[in-house]
Amino acid sequence: MITRTSKRWRLKAAPDPAQVAGLVSDRCPSELAELLAQRGIHTPAEASVYFRPDLSNLHDPFLMKDMDKAVERIERALGEGERIMIYGDYDVDGTTSVALVFGFLSRFTGNMVHYIPDRYAEGYGISTLGIDRAAEQGITLIIALDCGIKSLDKVAYATEKGIDFIICDHHLPGAKIPDAVAVLDPKRSDCDYPFKELSGCGIGFKLMQAVAQHNNIPFVELEPLLDLVAISTACDIVPVDGENRILAHHGLRRMNMGLIRPGIQAILSMANFKRELTIMDMVFTLGPRINAAGRIEHGQQAVELLLSHEIKQAEQIGLRIDKNNSHRQDLDKEITRQAMELFDEDGPLRDAWSTVVFNPEWHKGVIGIVASRLIETHYRPTVVLTESNGKASGSARSVKGFDVHDAIAACADLLDQFGGHMYAAGLTMPIENVPAFRERFEKVVRERMPANLRIPEEEVDLELGLDRLTDRFVRDVQRMAPFGPKNMRPVFLARGVVDSGHARTVGDDHLKMQLHHPDHPQKRIEAIAFKQAHHFELVKSGEPFSVLYVVEENEWQGRKNLQLNIKDIKAGTVAVLEDERSLASARTTSVA
Repeated sequence: MITRTSKRWRLKAAPDPAQVAGLVSDRCPSELAELLAQRGIHTPAEASVYFRPDLSNLHDPFLMKDMDKAVERIERALGEGERIMIYGDYDVDGTTSVALVFGFLSRFTGNMVHYIPDRYAEGYGISTLGIDRAAEQGITLIIALDCGIKSLDKVAYATEKGIDFIICDHHLPGAKIPDAVAVLDPKRSDCDYPFKELSGCGIGFKLMQAVAQHNNIPFVELEPLLDLVAISTACDIVPVDGENRILAHHGLRRMNMGLIRPGIQAILSMANFKRELTIMDMVFTLGPRINAAGRIEHGQQAVELLLSHEIKQAEQIGLRIDKNNSHRQDLDKEITRQAMELFDEDGPLRDAWSTVVFNPEWHKGVIGIVASRLIETHYRPTVVLTESNGKASGSARSVKGFDVHDAIAACADLLDQFGGHMYAAGLTMPIENVPAFRERFEKVVRERMPANLRIPEEEVDLELGLDRLTDRFVRDVQRMAPFGPKNMRPVFLARGVVDSGHARTVGDDHLKMQLHHPDHPQKRIEAIAFKQAHHFELVKSGEPFSVLYVVEENEWQGRKNLQLNIKDIKAGTVAVLEDERSLASARTTSVA
């Protein structure tokens, strides 16, 4: 079993000193210059663009393959009064996408419906039932969001019923593209769109941007949609660089200025949330509650919440969703407990390089969360399966550096369907294939995953002693937000620190400290180490230890102060940190 105490620490490769020197100025100290250079920012002009994400730097939406066809078809539908269905997946990305497109197009037509498939009756993506319901309602155009890139048969079925499709997806396409009127997906091999990593909601936004441009609608009228794009960008864990960084920055900025739609305000109120929002707040506060609608009842609730114009209506829907979220948390804990027990009972599972567990009684709505929970303790590619509509259906999650989608693809002959990303995927198979899948998946993981990926890793941006932390540098780090994949909050190493005698355990297994270097006792900084109370005796002993930390502002009763969020702790001063910087020949090493 891999535990939290066995992480590798890996110092990132040092950038070119000349590039760092080219960034250093009175406004950019050397530590900040090195952080920027690590992120591919090499000139003061690039740094200015990075620190000031500007909506004018968004790409022309018509650079995306099929965008002209999509806009032409929408314009025809609007002009002829056709009935349109806005169809989306039941997760955060899908429901925000539907709310965004439906909300904007509603200014042109009232002849429109939104549709979210039932997670349990229909499953992921475009469903036959959804198309049948569209036909019954006289729908002639479906705009599919965050799904559809592999739905060749469903699009063909819709065509037979006289229904056209516009697909807006960001998942990897299969060998063939559906025969839809338009297929918007930057990951298409024949799409030259400059940025490939938009969320599904981001694709929907680009479509609405194109519609606005075609109708000479000022961009400022699209800006109220940016909150939804920011939420989807955060919760779908897409890279926070390029266009995503611009969109997320301005979406967050709007919400933190108080421009919050009633549905989001209702969620924040129920969560008793009273500070400025960050990407992580969206992931851990907004995302689970929006997702809970589809996990427990129906994703349609989330769309209705996001489209609410009145706070009272939003609060009523939000209360129901909040109760669903509490129920989801209970299910999550119980199923995780049951799954963990399997490791005690199954010797081969304990010794495997992968985890595949199946229980027909588990609730389908939380198995993706359970897969993530299992990785926290048993660090390896994980698939959690349950029974749904007579099939084994489940979710996969992966460890850093390993493509679980490709590993599942190697088992495709055992599956009915699958799809997803490098780190998260969904799959369905005949129940009788589960043992064969477990064996094949394990074989693929052993063949393809380097042994070092079996140990969790913390990347370190810089070694930075606590005595070198200044208010200005902390402010500079804060300006690097929004943080997320490809622009993570910087992690620093401080060796040989001690606690000031105030260490104590708090809350749910957390460790509260006040740290300083022995040579600088006057520079004491508050610190919190979540889920690391097992280090209490080491910290309390008075002996020096080393920490990985990020700098944050802690707000309590209206007051803000610097706080270190401790990512990991090791005894001693970590005298030898073998890192990318000290290895000229092999630039990947770490300390266990």
